[in-house]
Amino acid sequence: MHPARPSGTAPFVLSVLDNAHTGVGQTAREAFADIIALAQLAEQRGYHRFWMSEHHAMPAAATSSPQLMLSRLTGETERIRLGAGGIMLPNHAPLVIAEQFGMLDTLAPGRIDLGVGRAPGTDAPTAAALRRHHEGNDDFPHQVLELLGFLGDDFPQAHPCRNVHAVPGPWQAEQNRVPHPETSPELWILGSSPYSARLAGRLGRPYAFALQFGDADIVTAMRQYRESFRPSEVLDKPYSLVSVGVVAHDDRAEARRQAASAAMAMLRMLQRKTYLLLPPQEVDAYPATVQEQHILDAYTQRFLHGTGPQVADTLERLQEQTGVDEVMLVVMGHSRRTQARTVELIADHYHLPELRPTGQPAHAGQ
Repeated sequence: MHPARPSGTAPFVLSVLDNAHTGVGQTAREAFADIIALAQLAEQRGYHRFWMSEHHAMPAAATSSPQLMLSRLTGETERIRLGAGGIMLPNHAPLVIAEQFGMLDTLAPGRIDLGVGRAPGTDAPTAAALRRHHEGNDDFPHQVLELLGFLGDDFPQAHPCRNVHAVPGPWQAEQNRVPHPETSPELWILGSSPYSARLAGRLGRPYAFALQFGDADIVTAMRQYRESFRPSEVLDKPYSLVSVGVVAHDDRAEARRQAASAAMAMLRMLQRKTYLLLPPQEVDAYPATVQEQHILDAYTQRFLHGTGPQVADTLERLQEQTGVDEVMLVVMGHSRRTQARTVELIADHYHLPELRPTGQPAHAGQ
């Protein structure tokens, strides 16, 4: 399921994550069209996978349901792996997620990733509305095990869900007397702490660390993931990924301005204001206090920005520090054009192989 070695000259596998950012002045419909174009571009430029994330009640993040957008992308792409990075599992019933991603894997066999996390993906009032039938995320490990049980249709005999089956999936194939599905969604554990790292290790699953959110201790998390890893039926050795906010541009100054737009959105969120991606000129004109400027500078620096070679150099130092197998570019900035240029510049720098569309439909039955 994982590439044996990186393509091109990169010392790691390269992938892309799109948060469905809608900058001020852009409609959700326009953003969705840009997401389709970006997924196709990532595929053509040789990236390994394209993920989307779940957010709620955020004007600047338009995918409350990544699986709906992924359904569209199964027909708009041919080769690239598609996935959620991630589904916030405490917001959902594991059975429903197993059914939905079973459908996606049927549409695009062998190309579907299911990354699960325990954060709400929103603010506290919205989280309460999403989780009104249960509280908190302390039950996350149990939910993951239940999800795995539905995906594999292999609950223990005494389990209360033993006779509950996710369709489509192995049980349906058996009932219909057809071969069992040859593929299934690849489940990832997502997080930004040693807690999620240890869980991924104990389950023998690939682990994705979200570095774009803050100064989390990725070195400790990766060490604990490897130390706690137990081989499983899907993975015989640890496989890890780090996602990081990136803006690459031909003009270094413009890359910083676009990164500052994302930093301003984070500042607004910390101030309990609406998460908005303002145009760079509005960010430039903002009369920040000393404390606000410190936060803006910190987040601007956290989102890797610069020319293609400058960003690549930082990515390589990050990989040397963490030992991850894969780097996922979280495309940032107010401008959708800049996000696409980021994907192009990094692909150019590492000489990723350009793949041309075959013109064949990407659906089950091929």
